[in-house]
Amino acid sequence: MARTREFNEDQALHQAMLLFWKKGYEATSIPDLLQVMGISRSSLYDTFSDKQTLYIAALEHYKKVSFNRQVILEQASSVRAGIQQFFEQHITSAYDTSLPGGCFVTNAATTLESRDEKINELIKTSFLNLEQAFCELLEKGRQSGELDKTTDVKAWSYLLLNLHQSINIMAKADQDQQRAKEMISFVIAAI
Repeated sequence: MARTREFNEDQALHQAMLLFWKKGYEATSIPDLLQVMGISRSSLYDTFSDKQTLYIAALEHYKKVSFNRQVILEQASSVRAGIQQFFEQHITSAYDTSLPGGCFVTNAATTLESRDEKINELIKTSFLNLEQAFCELLEKGRQSGELDKTTDVKAWSYLLLNLHQSINIMAKADQDQQRAKEMISFVIAAI
């Protein structure tokens, strides 16, 4: 007869996500995880197999529970309004002091010494999906006449993706979110 779980897996995974996000993969120990997750060592291994599998599950959990700002881009009535709203939400989240700071996916991309293929794929897919959402909105604006027909939507999409990532990093180092907002206003005016 299978033993029933004596903990809420989603809550435990959420706590693991926050710890990995704050400390990074290498600096997070199994005892740290057991403490914040409120589970036994056997429960951790029975449920998640090992630390790396738990880390991947935490990254996937982050993508599910984090506010899906891409919907803002998909539903935007205009290019500039959509990008403005997207970055307002993003900056607020990146600088939220109740969270570990920046973005868990960005942190994973910049701090892991060696990543396995699945982690690389999760990071790459996350970045590509956001770049594609920017590209689709910009293309809509080009087709509607909001943007000049010669606008290089691929270059702008890549620039916006990189601004998104740089805000994540700057939020960890510099708590002046007003500068990030001013930068985005400057970029939006130039599109």
